[in-house]
Amino acid sequence: MRPLSEITLPDAVPSQDEQYLLHALDCSPFVGRLVNSDAGLLDDLATNLHHAWTASAMQDWLAQQAISDDVSLKRVLRKLRQRVILRLMVRDLNGLADLNEVMQVVSALAETTLQAALQHLTPWLEAQYGVPIGEDSGERQHFTVVGMGKLGGHELNVSSDIDLIFAFAEDGETNGAKSISNIEFFTRLAKRLIAAIDEITEDGFVFRVDMRLRPYGSEGPLACSFAMLEEYYQNQGREWERYAWIKGRVVAGPDQGLGALLRPFVFRKYLDFGAFASMRDLKLQIQRDVNRRDMHDNIKLGRGGIREVEFIAQVFQLIRGGRDASLQIRPTLKVLSLLQGKGLLPIQAVHELQQAYIFLRNLEHRLQYLEDSQTQDLPASEESQRRIAKGMNFADWPAFLAVLDQHRSLVQQHFEQVFNDAKSNQADKSEEHTQSPAVALWRGLLEGEEAVNAMAQLGYVEPQDTLRKLMSLHDSPRYRQLPELSKHRFDTLMPLALTEAAHEKQPDVVLMRVADLLDSICRRASYLALLAEYPSALSLVTKIVAASPWLAQYLTQHPILLDELLDTRNLYAAPDFTAMRADLLARIEALNGDVERQMDEMRQFKHAAVFRFAATDVAGQLPLETLSDYLSALADIILEVTIKALWPTLRNRHRDDPQFAVIGYGKLGGKELGYASDLDIIFLYEDEAAEAGEVYARLGQRINTWLSSMTAAGILYETDMQLRPDGASGLLVSSVQAFEHYQQEKAWVWEHQALTRARFCAGNAVIGARFEEIRANVLGQQRDPVKLAEEVAAMRQKMQQAHPNHGELFDLKHDRGGIVDVEFIVQYLVLAHAQQYPQLTRNLGNIALLEMLGSLQLITAASGNAAAQAYRDYRRRQHAIRLQGNNQAKVPLSEVQGHVEAVTALWNTVFELKT
Repeated sequence: MRPLSEITLPDAVPSQDEQYLLHALDCSPFVGRLVNSDAGLLDDLATNLHHAWTASAMQDWLAQQAISDDVSLKRVLRKLRQRVILRLMVRDLNGLADLNEVMQVVSALAETTLQAALQHLTPWLEAQYGVPIGEDSGERQHFTVVGMGKLGGHELNVSSDIDLIFAFAEDGETNGAKSISNIEFFTRLAKRLIAAIDEITEDGFVFRVDMRLRPYGSEGPLACSFAMLEEYYQNQGREWERYAWIKGRVVAGPDQGLGALLRPFVFRKYLDFGAFASMRDLKLQIQRDVNRRDMHDNIKLGRGGIREVEFIAQVFQLIRGGRDASLQIRPTLKVLSLLQGKGLLPIQAVHELQQAYIFLRNLEHRLQYLEDSQTQDLPASEESQRRIAKGMNFADWPAFLAVLDQHRSLVQQHFEQVFNDAKSNQADKSEEHTQSPAVALWRGLLEGEEAVNAMAQLGYVEPQDTLRKLMSLHDSPRYRQLPELSKHRFDTLMPLALTEAAHEKQPDVVLMRVADLLDSICRRASYLALLAEYPSALSLVTKIVAASPWLAQYLTQHPILLDELLDTRNLYAAPDFTAMRADLLARIEALNGDVERQMDEMRQFKHAAVFRFAATDVAGQLPLETLSDYLSALADIILEVTIKALWPTLRNRHRDDPQFAVIGYGKLGGKELGYASDLDIIFLYEDEAAEAGEVYARLGQRINTWLSSMTAAGILYETDMQLRPDGASGLLVSSVQAFEHYQQEKAWVWEHQALTRARFCAGNAVIGARFEEIRANVLGQQRDPVKLAEEVAAMRQKMQQAHPNHGELFDLKHDRGGIVDVEFIVQYLVLAHAQQYPQLTRNLGNIALLEMLGSLQLITAASGNAAAQAYRDYRRRQHAIRLQGNNQAKVPLSEVQGHVEAVTALWNTVFELKT
């Protein structure tokens, strides 16, 4: 072997490239051994140093080599590895390659060599035993190689082992003269494939192969049929195997549907907050092993190491990946960026984790460059320390250690924040905690008068009755039959609820609301896990249900909304409707072909948005007018995305984009939606195609069904289609021309009244603009004010008769002097004067229109302002009553006497002068 000082590149090589080689030689003895072992490696390095290896370049090189048997196959694969790794090391150590290139090239090397080995070994084995045939399909069976861990994530390090799982679709047997079972055939193929890659020859090895991640570990078969894999993971799969399969992907052979088969095992359909505890336990096991083997200097498994960064990224994937397919990606750095974009991790945390991960992975490579060994341990010898410091571009080892310690400290800090390790610090206080009155009460350690007194001391007004209800829950079959882990979490949460509810104005009522919520979700372990992991969320739940029984019921019906409580910045933030629309559209498109899941996804999106608005509302941070604007904008988004989701599913549709629009009336049209408002809508189209009417009728029917159908996630909206031309007897959809003709020639006055609160909501904007033009023309017609007043007053009388009030309380909506009177006053004045004052046709809402009517002196400014104040207060009261769970918006007349008189006076002024 030549001394390293005598190793030089060919004469034509620039001196800078010689310096690159010398620097690499100084950082890595392995580089020296490689260039000494094969002079041809230096020639390749001289020619291609400034070019990164690609998979296609590796395949081209392999195609030029003579491979005829296992021996030549092993030799060629190992020679390729030497070429790839040498160039990669010199490039990396000299800053010509970044971390991404290193990981991509090594991963491509693994895939290329596995594919090449399989390509040669399969026909060699088939020549002996015949082709494996599936016993069910009768078709040829193929070998599927799954790369796990860093190979699956395109993140291999330069001296990594590769974690593999081998599979084939069906059992059966080969069709050769010397027939064997498929499992035996593929087991033989697996052994030869492992040997081709893993076996150490005079040329070294390609990759160390680790098969311990397969079902049943080292005791399991080397190759499994899909049926065996599915049965194992469904019935015996453990949490750490879910973690391992996050990065699993087929790297050689066909997928054959394996990824789709196992995806439900990895990614739950619901939010799986139990993953926190599972991964925390896994990390604890790793830490115990680190302590036992004194591996604190291991930059992968030790505190603040690579594994902790990976765990942070992957716990969010396990929790949310089933509901958010965008999180089903593999590379750690990309996952972290996605978590930042979704607001699941702070920007600063993601930046620090990414910088630490890059630093640690670069360090990992330099540790392995030393001797081509699979190590993540910091070296003990001074010479190796010098090489590492130089390879990491530090003046000396102490300077390097200072930066390393800083990165590891930040990683550990973020890991503990994410996994809430602070909770474990409370274990020291466990003795004190178990003696707290709330815990003692829930566990039944206090009885009789002592228990009642403890409830009273906590602050409960009806301690005896509330205690009885609490113990009834404790003794219920539902609670007693809970799995042990769920019961433990329930036992943790109820004392917290007891303590939190005691601080509210009506503690007894609030405690029962929280208890009902916990009781309703206790069979869904993931929701109990969420609250157990985030006690602050339970505190917020208590405040929300204390403020509104309607919200308590809403949360009980849709417990998935508990997730919204985890980030109060997002919970109370003003909505970005553009981003919300893009988010919903992406979610629906990701579920293309699965209508049931699309419908559920849209419902969950709506519920989450409504809950965020309501939480801000009950916190007193959202004016009623703004809330109505939010709810109306949300409805517009849902209508828009519904059209986009349904149109492609229609058979025989005759164009790519529907010439179709949704028009909103009533509260939707006036942007005055409440939490439980239905949608008054009609459908318009403008399309000359002969089949247009039939196609758009089917679209309208599907939209109506999509909105109003009850699914496991509830419904979107109740719909009312009776404002379409000719009402319930009319066509479900109308052409723009037919709608215009109807409004101009046939519509009743009350339909023109309704048109004052109508607007384009979703669909084709050109049709929307045409509708607004028709609306303005219709509202601006010349009308006889006396006849108009008579018809409007007659319609008001009919409504009064349809909603009689036989009680003593004042009906805010229907009684004279209430909401409907204000609406009819405005509608009459708009219809009577829009020809002279076109600005009255603008859909501004009743309050703004009353102000405009006053400024135009069509009514006095004072009377308009008084009616507007009454209308605003009526709606505020109506809304507050709704939040308290009461559908009947009635109050004592004395509370609103002044408003009633103001509205009545304006009514009399407007209508009595005309009639």
